[in-house]
Amino acid sequence: MGLDTIYIQAKRWNGSVGRPEIQKFTGSLIGQGAHKGVFITTSTFTDGAKEYVNRIDRKIVLIDGEQLAEYIMDYDIGVNEYARYIIKRIDTDYFTED
Repeated sequence: MGLDTIYIQAKRWNGSVGRPEIQKFTGSLIGQGAHKGVFITTSTFTDGAKEYVNRIDRKIVLIDGEQLAEYIMDYDIGVNEYARYIIKRIDTDYFTED
């Protein structure tokens, strides 16, 4: 996203985040003179919200709950390792006769 200032809004949301919420966020960016933002929700985004982001001149990245969970696990954000499991499979070469 470059070296510009990036504004972030995060919401713990019940139901999908729609276009009106993204429009409010876009208005906040315009008010700050910013061109880039990240909107994070624990929920999902409506198709209208996604389409709106693709049409505007501001760069807004939408991160939904599923993507957020992936980032949390991939980058160990706010989590600790609890256990590891070893998965074994049969070595078929061991049982073949020459």
